[in-house]
Amino acid sequence: MIRIATIVGARPQFVKAAVLSRAFAACPDMEEFLIHTGQHYDYGMSEVFFEEMEIPHPRYNLGINAQSKAGESHASLLGDMLIGIDAVLRQEKPDWVLVYGDTDSTLAGALAANKNGIPLVHVEAGLRSFNTAMPEENNRVLTDHLASLLFCPTEQAVRNLERENIGAWSRKVFRTGDVMLDAALYYGDRADSGRSGSSHREEGVLPLPLPERFVLCTMHRNENTGNMAVLKELLGALEEVSLSMPLLMPLHPGTRQRMISVGFDFEKTHIRFCEPVSYLRMLQLLRSCAFVMTDSGGLQKEACFFGKYCLTLREETEWVELVEKGFNTLVGHRKEMITGQALRLWKEHPPVFQTDLYGNGHTGEDIVRIIRENS
Repeated sequence: MIRIATIVGARPQFVKAAVLSRAFAACPDMEEFLIHTGQHYDYGMSEVFFEEMEIPHPRYNLGINAQSKAGESHASLLGDMLIGIDAVLRQEKPDWVLVYGDTDSTLAGALAANKNGIPLVHVEAGLRSFNTAMPEENNRVLTDHLASLLFCPTEQAVRNLERENIGAWSRKVFRTGDVMLDAALYYGDRADSGRSGSSHREEGVLPLPLPERFVLCTMHRNENTGNMAVLKELLGALEEVSLSMPLLMPLHPGTRQRMISVGFDFEKTHIRFCEPVSYLRMLQLLRSCAFVMTDSGGLQKEACFFGKYCLTLREETEWVELVEKGFNTLVGHRKEMITGQALRLWKEHPPVFQTDLYGNGHTGEDIVRIIRENS
């Protein structure tokens, strides 16, 4: 029996885990169990994903997050995660540790695997923004250099690893496509059919009925919300955009708190805020919206999956192929750039596009097959 310990902690990782957990479950000679660090912990950011996507509930939930460890630094939280994962790995002794993406949970899992001599699988390897001021960039680089099997979503990610000479360290690099595409295709059908196990918890969350045309916006990255001047500039831009077009913004709890701290007036705004939505509801919004504005890496891709153009509220992106193809425009936090590009997309009614940048929708099956072949 090949045993895999999968580390998750944040909502994008729950989506990715749903794909691979389903693929692992189809293999009688493989056993997977989940370790949830607790990085995202409330119903809207965590539990709803396990319910509606039918992900096996974590065998271990470490409960480590900014709320449970109030006052601790990011370094302390990372250390707590490392200690908690290490204890589980010493007890369970899995054959592989699998991590996704670039969060603190990812890096903690990678370090714990390394200290226990357990080979590491990194799904979504090779991404680079080349902005080392971003914690996520450092997390993904360190994780790549600790991994034994690296699964890249794009050819650009493979080239990034080649430039870093990863292969010289007896690492194995594969271009498999993106598990997020697998999820969008599989769960998109469920969203269309209205089979959402969490709808009873979401009643009244969205400002329904939504207009026929609207813009979907999210914002949560520390580079945008952690700097008061940048946050005010962005909020001013979004407010101006909302005067010309309906702007729907599911609001991350951390972003809400920082908006309160800069004196944002929720009573007078034209932005249509709602609480964080489930994955199936987000897919429905993506299908329905005119275009997307976001600083999320995952949502940039999901917009692409559904043929929707994206304005990225950052100065750079890991998904450079989207910019190169013209599906994504980097607008940073400059008010004039944001409002100008948003008005352009709103007036032009850009056509829906199709692309095969991220594989064929069978990435999860391919990853499981390769892990088996290397066990």
